[in-house]
Amino acid sequence: MFKRYAYKKIIDRLKEPRRFIQALSGPRQVGKTTLIQQVMDDIGIPGHYVSADAVSATSSVWLQQQWETARIKHKSGPHKKGFILVIDEIQKIPAWSETVKLLWDRDTANRLNIKVVLLGSAPLLVQKGLTESLAGRFELFRIPHWSYSEIKEAFGFSPEQFIYFGGYPGAAGLIKDENRWRYYIRDSLIETTISKDIFMMTRVDKPALLRNLFELGCSYSGQIVSLNKMLGQLHDAGNVTTLSHYLNLLSGAGMITGLQKYSPKKIAEKASIPKLQVLNTALISAQIDTVFKKSRLDGELWGRLVESAIGAHLVNITQGTNIAVLYWRDRNREVDFILKKGKALIALEVKSGRAKISLPGMEAFSKKFRANKLLLVGGGGIEIDEFLSMDFEQIEELFS
Repeated sequence: MFKRYAYKKIIDRLKEPRRFIQALSGPRQVGKTTLIQQVMDDIGIPGHYVSADAVSATSSVWLQQQWETARIKHKSGPHKKGFILVIDEIQKIPAWSETVKLLWDRDTANRLNIKVVLLGSAPLLVQKGLTESLAGRFELFRIPHWSYSEIKEAFGFSPEQFIYFGGYPGAAGLIKDENRWRYYIRDSLIETTISKDIFMMTRVDKPALLRNLFELGCSYSGQIVSLNKMLGQLHDAGNVTTLSHYLNLLSGAGMITGLQKYSPKKIAEKASIPKLQVLNTALISAQIDTVFKKSRLDGELWGRLVESAIGAHLVNITQGTNIAVLYWRDRNREVDFILKKGKALIALEVKSGRAKISLPGMEAFSKKFRANKLLLVGGGGIEIDEFLSMDFEQIEELFS
């Protein structure tokens, strides 16, 4: 499971000689803080953990104070294994990357073995700071949403519960009271992510538009929607460039992304109409009035949730890897997902029921392109829960 893999990987990196800053980035409520605290308890290296969320006003002065505390603790303790400094919610400190660069370079010059771990809730914000000021000094470790295997092991979810309620561990204990669960997702996750994380990433001139785009994106998850069409359904929509920018912000915050259409020409992929894809199905379910039991009986809604769950799983486990998740459409023929690794292709269709089905999109795609494999998930193909249980290594094996 991914969190176990992340735990082992981070420990291995921190046991290595001091080379890079370790940056853990991911959406809210994916367990970054819990993960690093477990690492600090088990690794056997002294450390200092602080969170920028714990102080009313953060600044570079606060960051320098915490760094100096780590230096003093390191010098007064055993030196052989070094010392670990963990700074959580790093994105809340203005101009944090410039300060970290200055302090890191000073320790490097003085040969201080202080190993630094930075945690951030908003991937776009953290990555922007890293790439702008800390080039060559960091390794980025992306922590995605919880998978079905992880949520099943921790909370005993059935596949159907995961498809509807998604993979937020903090909300998992609330599903017996669906109204409470729904308000928690809306208030503590959606609103907090938009108002705190996204608005901190960059200037947002039209905050109401961004919220409306998020809601519309959830309702259209699994559908191919041009930004021009969306303009007609949004108030105060501005222009296509604004919508594209806001969609990128929502993607960076781990909420919604736009999949590109597969094309042998890279330029055509980037210019394609996006297929909207939520990254956690709780974002859909929390905004509809249909409860879990009734959703199971609504074929159209359940089919949309199943496809969105499969798409979210693919995007989350391949994030930051050499596998791209795309879609394909030619007129009225469509393939739900295309996995691309180099020149190798896997076409994947999702069906939530077992009724007889025709797959004209798969047939058309296989004739036009040389796909390595054509896969059916559900509908008599690979069981949905089996596919949702696949990790990255198993997905990668599909290309062999």
